[in-house]
Amino acid sequence: MASRQLTPFAVQVVQGKRYYWCACGRSQHQPFCDGSHEGSAIRPLVFVAERNEYLWLCGCKRSGTPPFCDGTHKRLSPDEPFGSEM
Repeated sequence: MASRQLTPFAVQVVQGKRYYWCACGRSQHQPFCDGSHEGSAIRPLVFVAERNEYLWLCGCKRSGTPPFCDGTHKRLSPDEPFGSEM
């Protein structure tokens, strides 16, 4: 079962650190990957923080600018499929 969230995650990142954003929606450690995608064709999106800052990471997995939130969640209904359910 996917970990549904129709709002972004505010996360503090550390400059130079590598992060693995969950692209499938199955992770129990959202918004980051915990390996729950295993057995699917979906892979986490890897990014390195450019600076120490807070970022808004996509929770609905439908952003046009992953891993960052672009507001797509505002157009989704709670019963609409997302991430690996699409």
